[in-house]
Amino acid sequence: MRTARFAAVAAVLAGTAAAQPAHTTWSDYLGAADSSHYSALSQINRSNVDKLQVAWSYKTGDNSTYVFSPLVVGKTMYVLAKSGALVALNAADGTEVWTHKFADFPNPYSSRPGTARLGNRGMNYWESKDGSDRRLLIAVNNYLEAIDARTGAAIESFGDHGRVDLKIGLGRDPKTIRRIQSNTPGRVFENLLILGSSTGEEYLSPPGDLRAYDVRTGKMAWIFHTVPHPGEFGYDTWPKDAWKYIGGTNTWGEITVDEARGIAYFPLGSPTYDFYGADRKGANLFSDCLLALDARTGKYLWHYQLIHHDLWDYDATTAPQLVTIQHDGRKVDAIAEASKQGFLYVFDRVTGKPLWPIVEKPVPQSRVPGEASWPTQPFPTAPAPFARQKFTPDDLDSFFLTPEERAQWKDRLLSARNDGLFTPPDLEQETVYMPGHNGGANFFGSAADPTIGAVYVVAKNVPVLMKLSAKAGGGGNPSAAAATPAQFGRAVYQRNCQTCHGENLEGGMGPSLQSVVKQRGARETLAFINAGEGEMPGFSSLPDNALEAVVTFLGDPAAAPAATQPNIQAPTAELPYPKGADAPKVRYYGHGGLAPTVISPPWSTLTAYDLNTGAIRWQVPYGDAPQAGPSEMERGSLFQRSGIAVTAGGLIFFSGNEGKLRILDKEAGKELRVMDLPRGSQGVPAVYEVNGREFVAFNATGSFAGFGSDGPPANNAAGEGKAPGAYVAFALPQTAGK
Repeated sequence: MRTARFAAVAAVLAGTAAAQPAHTTWSDYLGAADSSHYSALSQINRSNVDKLQVAWSYKTGDNSTYVFSPLVVGKTMYVLAKSGALVALNAADGTEVWTHKFADFPNPYSSRPGTARLGNRGMNYWESKDGSDRRLLIAVNNYLEAIDARTGAAIESFGDHGRVDLKIGLGRDPKTIRRIQSNTPGRVFENLLILGSSTGEEYLSPPGDLRAYDVRTGKMAWIFHTVPHPGEFGYDTWPKDAWKYIGGTNTWGEITVDEARGIAYFPLGSPTYDFYGADRKGANLFSDCLLALDARTGKYLWHYQLIHHDLWDYDATTAPQLVTIQHDGRKVDAIAEASKQGFLYVFDRVTGKPLWPIVEKPVPQSRVPGEASWPTQPFPTAPAPFARQKFTPDDLDSFFLTPEERAQWKDRLLSARNDGLFTPPDLEQETVYMPGHNGGANFFGSAADPTIGAVYVVAKNVPVLMKLSAKAGGGGNPSAAAATPAQFGRAVYQRNCQTCHGENLEGGMGPSLQSVVKQRGARETLAFINAGEGEMPGFSSLPDNALEAVVTFLGDPAAAPAATQPNIQAPTAELPYPKGADAPKVRYYGHGGLAPTVISPPWSTLTAYDLNTGAIRWQVPYGDAPQAGPSEMERGSLFQRSGIAVTAGGLIFFSGNEGKLRILDKEAGKELRVMDLPRGSQGVPAVYEVNGREFVAFNATGSFAGFGSDGPPANNAAGEGKAPGAYVAFALPQTAGK
């Protein structure tokens, strides 16, 4: 096994790397297979950016928020709009070319109707060598679909009448898999589509195996088991037969490919359950790794594990960045991975050897029964962290918090276990960890200028206070029949949802649900609970009456106050362990969650690294977050779901939830211009050229409306302001800028 692995690495080393991608188109997710967000176009530059103006705008025709990055192929742009349809636009003027409406088909494992749930951060494009076959590939409702890029028609010869069931081939009963599709679209390489997955984060979630499919037939070409099977490398880092019941260990984030060498790089997430690992004793390969595979065959090349036996949900999610740098007097093709814990790890991209030493240091140990936390964790000696890694009373906000709130938070922090980075969750005390699992770097969060060895990281400084306990709810009487629908719904919520969304629906690990039914309606709320959405798994295994009761409760929480809630026997979506598994006596769950605005600003930053030296070149606040204040607007500004685009014109473009297009000088981080967008942006802008004219296009469908001279519109937190969602493209005037 080891000889075969070394032979594979040697074969790669023997190859000669071709030139970097041209970076003159935007026909790949995140701009190119290297995920750099970089464009070599320079018509728009420092000297003329003051002349930039809106070239065209396309209204989506709905009030939906799309966390989506436009794709541009030639003169055609592809976007999501019209209640989840795929729409082709003329990239020069924004006029509509065609619309593909995805089927609103039933969930095959439930009697309830479903709606089209898209892999909505982007999509993939492929064309044959002669250009006669051009396809868009996108995940919908746990299926992979192929669509003709020229006409918008489904390609019936792909898979089974145009679809491939992604639940098949994972070594589990498909009926037990609630959700597997990832919101991130994967990566096309040659005639393969390489995919990760979104497994959910529960006990016995499905495995996060990496797969490749033939783009023409839909047949699976290879699979890599991220929880190794018997005889595979890494099997001994888990309990016996852990692959049969451990889930997660998945790439739900962004995949990068070195096309010249044929190497695919995968940032891998934590194993499930995230915060308690009594059923997965060991280091747990390949969880929390940067993993390199042969893109054509799926064969192992190298890995580096960033977290051993993860207890913090510190998934690796951001796109690995490929840069060529000068290091120790020689040219090195490097790869950099930004992490949730605030480190930037840098390696030789062929061998996996760290370019700066990474030191194993002792870390605080768990006191939870059955747990076996790992004694050390890896700490890079360079580059310096891009995010804050401690949260003490000295770090409390002094502007937005009242004196009373500061005193309360000081007492809470002083009574918590707060032993620094990698302090494990606890049963007796709250644990402080900083950054939390929604802090540091996340999807859309890294970019590069590969021509100069620069890497850029978008980060969130978000602390978490966490405590373990047995799951709330369940057991006893009366039965569901003796309770009101709202009471039964609260009991189901407590058993299945409260851990992530809070006792009072206020949010925590997941978003607030306090107004979800009002904003979405009962039918759509039922559909996304059934099918899953974003990082949330579906709950199709719950009975119909339980799902309907949850929606009733969410629509009127006051009808079932927690203080008067009877002890109701409620169903759970938990699956049983297989026979012979080393199952824990108690399934502990993490309670608590994010504490975003109690820490002093800046809450979100953009950091520029020069990897030729390993130094931070500059760091600036990302958007308006430091000025936002404790309001609905503040939460949106903090939780950015947008990334940057970097250009050869010396510019960085980005827009966050506050509805502003911001343009920075990439050399110094200085803000050069701010422009209004109709709403906030949640995606990565596309930089492209049509007929010799350069454009920068933004998804402006975010839930927070932009500001004009008359101030913010009413109801902007619900996305109901004056401006509808739109895709907006900027360019220089036709007569200027060349």
